[in-house]
Amino acid sequence: MKRAVWIILAAVLAAADGVQAQSDYPNRPVRIVVDSAPGSANDVTLRILAERLSQLWGQQVLTLNQPGAGGSISARVAAGAPPDGYTLYMPAASVFLALPGAPGVASNLPVELPRDFVPIGFVTHQPMFIGMSPTLGISTLPELIALAKQKPGQISYAATGRGRITHLTMELLQSRAGIKLQLVPYTGGPAQAMNDIISGRVGLVLDGYSSLAGSLQGGSIKGLAVTANARVPGFPDLPTVAETLPGFIAGGWQIMVAPSGTPDAIVRKVATDMQTALQDKEIAAKYATLGAFVRHMSPAEATAFSQSEQTIWRPMLEQVAKQAQ
Repeated sequence: MKRAVWIILAAVLAAADGVQAQSDYPNRPVRIVVDSAPGSANDVTLRILAERLSQLWGQQVLTLNQPGAGGSISARVAAGAPPDGYTLYMPAASVFLALPGAPGVASNLPVELPRDFVPIGFVTHQPMFIGMSPTLGISTLPELIALAKQKPGQISYAATGRGRITHLTMELLQSRAGIKLQLVPYTGGPAQAMNDIISGRVGLVLDGYSSLAGSLQGGSIKGLAVTANARVPGFPDLPTVAETLPGFIAGGWQIMVAPSGTPDAIVRKVATDMQTALQDKEIAAKYATLGAFVRHMSPAEATAFSQSEQTIWRPMLEQVAKQAQ
């Protein structure tokens, strides 16, 4: 009888300790895994959010860059972390969009919600910018299409890796325009590729504005078009791809998630505090200067969004997989 009482008491105390641990969360630094290199659009987006969360929580929020292998490295690191709220994960869209079983796609991709991680909320949507080497000698997207038709497969473009959203978007562009370009993957992101773009060894680059801002503003590369559905505020002279190819819309996005098993109370707190941070006018203004826009979604809405994007991109993913065979 006494033993049973002690077992019950121990369970009650353990539960109380768990509640206490959740109620004062976070009481130590939090790290957020990101699947891209420092300086990439996804990395910059996260660092802005992490800084604001650090202020809200009074604890340092650290960015853990885990690029490579199409996002599978970051997914493995995040999934293997203790589900205690002190490791979160903010992958790029590509990690959700990989084609299962395709050549070169790791077995732990694509990430699917809520199967693999606990969804927390949507962060930002980022239309992508097409930058061009000055050495190409053209000024508009129609001119690029015409030149590419004259030189099929001879104009190269830099993207952040095979199967990433940058690669898929350029594949979609080629399909819609009836042209053939040459992919040059850069796992280290556009920063790694920029010297090749400027020198003309690579003709084009596609990424979020934050990755290309310095080179675009400095004039070392030229903005060609943006993949948004309308011209982006702050860039009124930059045409959309849709002005040349009607209906063409694409972009990067991020959803914050936590390892499966993370307590609901912690997930709710992170979701609430993340929305508080994202609704901050200063944060929204910073994102706007990078061509990124906040979109509020509940965990359920973020899950539905990721599933919808998988359906939309599946035909292009299958096409890319066939090309790799």
